[in-house]
Order: sequence, then structure tokens, then C-alpha cells
Amino acid sequence: MTGLRVLAVDDELPALEDLAYLLRVDPRIGEVALARDGAAALRALDRAIADGRPIDAVFLDIRMRGLDGVVLGRLLSQFANPPRVVFVTAYEEHAVDAFELKAEDYLLKPVRPERLAEAIRRVCVSAELPDGDGASRTDPGTIPVELGGVTRFVASTEVRYVEAQGDYARLHTATGSHLVRISLATLEERWASAGFIRVHRSHLVAVKHIDELHIDSGRCVVRIGETEIPVSRRHTRELRDLLVRRARRGRAE
Repeated sequence: MTGLRVLAVDDELPALEDLAYLLRVDPRIGEVALARDGAAALRALDRAIADGRPIDAVFLDIRMRGLDGVVLGRLLSQFANPPRVVFVTAYEEHAVDAFELKAEDYLLKPVRPERLAEAIRRVCVSAELPDGDGASRTDPGTIPVELGGVTRFVASTEVRYVEAQGDYARLHTATGSHLVRISLATLEERWASAGFIRVHRSHLVAVKHIDELHIDSGRCVVRIGETEIPVSRRHTRELRDLLVRRARRGRAE
């Protein structure tokens, strides 16, 4: 299996980006196309068919400007080989419409990863594609980032430190940085086993990339390359003890 080709449709950009991110981190998804309204979705579907790479499933918002999701869903059902439809909406009252249109699933916003994983499983079963446990196969150390319209996967091993920027996180590597829509708290939990530690409410660092630790007049900072990162008082002792244990192991080896 090369992965499902899916189309995500939502006229609200933040919701569309969130959905696209969750889809791309699932290993059962091969390609993710995006559309901001129903008309754009139809054009994307037509292009995919013309290219000989039809869309397997459409993850579709319901309340959109212009052509809404229910009307679009009815149009899709008329295709010779219709894609599977998963409705994604903030409103429960359209569940009957979804049932009548034989949608694969009906997800409520904000979309929970475990519910999306179940919807993808249903699409795979309906399309008679091998499924498997997507959650366990997802690499927790890999993050998809957008670079000029192309999705690249950045591994945690490439990241030196992470900086919180509102609802986003900026991943700093040796060659640059990438802004992704994920919270620092989520990355802290996901990357703990990869050697990352929280040193400040706004910073997560890869311990192996720490070059120096300075404590002066009660102020603590770590240096990674040419960058100095503050360490809050509540994290100073934990970080210092961790670095001492790491240094001792290194000497022992």
C-alpha cells in the first residue's frame, strides 16, 4: 500500500491546517491535498482523476461559504467511482445527512487524533486496503513541515531546540527553523524519550546538543551553538543533575 490519497476541505484556514497536520502524521495517508471551498474541491478532484491518481477519501467540512459540505457530498455520490466521505464539523445536527449520504464517519471539531485514526481505519476497510495499527506505527519523532507548498518530514534527531510561539512551535535545526502548529507541551511529552527536556515555559532542548551550562547570580542559561537559552529556576536543578549523570556515564564508557 502506498497510502491513501485524501482531500481535506474547510473554508477556515486554521481548521484546515490542523486537519492536514493530523492526516499527514498518520502512516496510512500517502498524499494530502487541500481546498478552501466546495468549488476548489471539485476542481482538485477533477485534476486528480485526469492525472490518473483519483482521491480515495474527502474529509469535508459542512458549513462553508458557497457550496456547503452536504451539497458537495451529494455531488460526490454521483461520481462513477465516488471517493469515501468523512464529514468534519462543529455541528451535531448534520449527522442524519451524513447517514443518508453513507459517509464513512462523522467527526466533531476540534478533531481528536484517536477519532481521526478510527475514521481513517474505516476508510481503509471500505476501500479494502490494508490497515494495521496506525497509532503504533506513527513515528513520534517526526514532524511534517511545509516548505514552499511541499511537505517535508523533520526528525527529532535534526532538532536542537524548540521555541514556543503562541499556538505554534518553532523547530530549530542546524540549517534553519520551521514553524509548526503544535504546542510545546505536546512536543515535550512526545519527545521525552528522544532526549528532549523542558528548560523554560518557552523552550524545549535536546540534551545532546547542549554545549555549556552557565549559572551566574542565580541566573541559568544553556548554550546550543551560538544561541543562549534561559533556564527557569524550577528546571535548573533537574537539568543540572541530568547533565552531571550524562557526563558520568560518558567518563565510565
